[in-house]
Amino acid sequence: MKSTTTFAREVQQDPVDATDKPDGGVPRPSLVCHLAILTATFCALVFYAHYALQGNMASVIVSSLPLISSVAVDQNSVPPEQPVVLNEEHAPLTAQATVFETSRSTTPPAAAPAPAPSDRCDGHYIYMYDMPARFNDDLIRDCGNLHPWLDMCPYSANDGLGMPLGDEGDVFPGRGWYSTDQFMLDFIFHSRMKRYECLTNDSSLAAAVFVPFYAGLESGRYLYNHSTSVRDLLQLDAIDWLVRRPEWGVMGGRDHFLVAGRTTWDFRRKADLDELWGTKLLRYPAVENMTVFVLETSPWNGTNLAIPYPTYFHPETGADVLAWQEKVRKAHRRWLFSFAGAPRPGSNKTVRGEIIRQCRASSHCNLFHCGGGVVVGGGSADCNSPAGVMRIFESSQFCLQPRGDTATRRSTFDAIVAGCIPVFFHPGSAYTQYTLHFPRDQGRYSVLIPHAGLTAGNVSIEETLSKISPEEVRRMREEVIGLIPRVVYADPRSRRVGFRDAFDVAVEAVIDRVAKRRRGEADDGREH
Repeated sequence: MKSTTTFAREVQQDPVDATDKPDGGVPRPSLVCHLAILTATFCALVFYAHYALQGNMASVIVSSLPLISSVAVDQNSVPPEQPVVLNEEHAPLTAQATVFETSRSTTPPAAAPAPAPSDRCDGHYIYMYDMPARFNDDLIRDCGNLHPWLDMCPYSANDGLGMPLGDEGDVFPGRGWYSTDQFMLDFIFHSRMKRYECLTNDSSLAAAVFVPFYAGLESGRYLYNHSTSVRDLLQLDAIDWLVRRPEWGVMGGRDHFLVAGRTTWDFRRKADLDELWGTKLLRYPAVENMTVFVLETSPWNGTNLAIPYPTYFHPETGADVLAWQEKVRKAHRRWLFSFAGAPRPGSNKTVRGEIIRQCRASSHCNLFHCGGGVVVGGGSADCNSPAGVMRIFESSQFCLQPRGDTATRRSTFDAIVAGCIPVFFHPGSAYTQYTLHFPRDQGRYSVLIPHAGLTAGNVSIEETLSKISPEEVRRMREEVIGLIPRVVYADPRSRRVGFRDAFDVAVEAVIDRVAKRRRGEADDGREH
């Protein structure tokens, strides 16, 4: 804000020297005399100001005038005070945004004022393509056909969050809870990006370029019982559209990123054989140049980055997060450990069968056997019930997270949101995946029980967890509770988020990656 410096001055007439008159009185100067003096003074000032300004001497004249009122100093001319975080009512979408306040000063501005503060979006601008509707909006309009046997329309409501959840017996108090499908991330991320405060229409200013193609939702339509040509059709169309854009040619797509909200294995078909699973989106050379966010990445490919599965919690503000953190911090956890899931008969990639056996044999474990009857303590064992799953996790100290169809599970993030310490049985379930969102020191927030010991039958889960001291359990739980903001996706409709969520972490990571590429530095996407 530019301030106008106003100088006031008083013109005070000194009394005229007395001249003795024969009658001893003091003569009064005439009105004409007064006017002549004032006119001469004014003309002299105008004359001096004109030539002083031309000779860069304006400051001499100004400094010679007396200051009567306080001076409002230009904000740019004094050092700013400490940054003040925006309050929730005015906070923009990015949590790192701050405002600077400056005090009014009676000190006149320096002769050489400091340069204007830089644009806070400098280096963080995102250019987002306006893609044809067939690549995104049309898919949502046709939500009834996004899944072969499930109506996805209820899950596409509220910008991809799904339908609001009720209180469910105090499981979901307050706002921000939705019945969110784990594969809705394409839509959620795009909805959030539309309100990103550093969007730009000038791609030359952009730190990265976002491609709003719903690759995960699109592929889900045809993963089952469709030919490879049908599965690949729209994805090839999207690639062809991209590579024809002038923005693509700047870096050959190496500054582009998109979100494909499924695991990497749904996009890595090795050959054009109908009996093989998935599409081959991530195998096309053009897409290999891009950064693709997926729910689970390949350990042999550093191009793609894994980001959290969507949970049921989508807070509008930082206050919503704080209230929830306090709730789970105080939760009564009657169970040492729990498992929510179903067995995978015939699979040699998981130890679920042994986990279920040990849980059933322990009086300290609560088994939520999906589709397998009732839960210990009451309730139906329906893993599609948000309240049922969260109630189990909120009442447990540790939550077991074995591999399933793939290495990772949405359940890991549901457990963290519930303040339950995750127990992994393979590093690929989290440690080699979510390097952007989880701490490097895995022992701070989780437990690893190598699956080989369980397979051999010589490791007791209960005994292993019981050896962890209560003090260490409290410390680990506090670490887990601290992770909640960075693993949830804030409500994309909110303009006062006020905290750094999973979206912010991902965007910052891709901006950093593109910057390294521009500098010619190597990157593998595995940095924090």
